[in-house]
Amino acid sequence: MAEAIIKSHGQVNLTTTDVDLAMVQAAQRSLAGLPIETRQADATALPFADESFDTVLSFLMLHHVVEWEQAVAEVARVLRPGGLFVGYDLLSSRVANWLHRVDGSPHRLFEAAAFESALQQVGLEPLRLRSTRGGLVLRFVVQKPSIADHNPGNSGYST
Repeated sequence: MAEAIIKSHGQVNLTTTDVDLAMVQAAQRSLAGLPIETRQADATALPFADESFDTVLSFLMLHHVVEWEQAVAEVARVLRPGGLFVGYDLLSSRVANWLHRVDGSPHRLFEAAAFESALQQVGLEPLRLRSTRGGLVLRFVVQKPSIADHNPGNSGYST
């Protein structure tokens, strides 16, 4: 995904992370020569300053974070006002639960309503939450409100 993003949007500063050092090293090898920073990071305690990213992307990762609500809180912390949280993930289903039990990977699948509640608890606003693949996958676009969005005197129009 990182390679496709950098090839289609070359002017971005892209940072990829994984909690597993072996995965970080594999990514560093496969992305060598591309302007992409690859770092080891725990999604529940990101090593980045507050409001340091315009966009956070998540591709089938959150359900592997047992405390995924804390990862969502970290996204809210590192996003700049007006920033986007975009991605997709597996929803809790018989099939997804069975696959993850068989492969033994740590996981905690969630329902769309629980995800939406976690977003709202940390001040993120869902712009689009859509269940696809027969209810197995949740696609999302979420925004951290800008300061202007919370200004009671701001009508959204300028003269």
